[in-house]
Amino acid sequence: MTDSIRVLIADDHPVYRDGMRGLLESVEGIEVVGEAASGKQAVDLAAALQPDVVLMDIQMPEMNGIEATRSVLHTSPHIAVLIVTMFQDDDSVFSAMRAGARGYLLKDASGAEVLSAIRSVAGGAAIFSPGVAERLLNFFATAGQAAPPRVFPELTAREEEVLGLIARGLSNREIAEMFTLSLKTVQNHVSNILTKLQVADRAQAVLRAREAGLGQGE
Repeated sequence: MTDSIRVLIADDHPVYRDGMRGLLESVEGIEVVGEAASGKQAVDLAAALQPDVVLMDIQMPEMNGIEATRSVLHTSPHIAVLIVTMFQDDDSVFSAMRAGARGYLLKDASGAEVLSAIRSVAGGAAIFSPGVAERLLNFFATAGQAAPPRVFPELTAREEEVLGLIARGLSNREIAEMFTLSLKTVQNHVSNILTKLQVADRAQAVLRAREAGLGQGE
């Protein structure tokens, strides 16, 4: 017998939470372990309950769902966050991805789609509503056409160069050799990049860089 998928529902509308709880409790293999009515409460409950999946709305009081996602994954990177929202604009979609969300569904998704998405993200897959997936494909199809200079003004020029090389797949040692720097100096640059971009790891930094068109050259 396999363990149930433990789910935390984070949404500021009690009617929606009640409906979602009813859906999830109607099937075997999924257990609702808690409900949060604000972003801050979602962060606190995720830390305390350690669910497998958090269903996260974007627009919530105290802390929005994007910031809450980032905070949850900062302390518990193993938790899969599935955004369930009314918003499908580019800013919301890509902000959720940058924050580390494993999936993005719209609230008009059917119950079957929601259940399938929960199982998918709990298993390590990424899942997106059809309209969101089409938006992502269109974005990445044109992402490399033109990259404006200084796309990350929060980074120094050298840090942006290092980020571009990371996005091209170079290791810290290869970057050190290219710039004739010590390995420690490059490691410091990478650490600064992760901090300034507010990403958890190198992989998320690469995603940010590729979204902005860095690392697309030879």
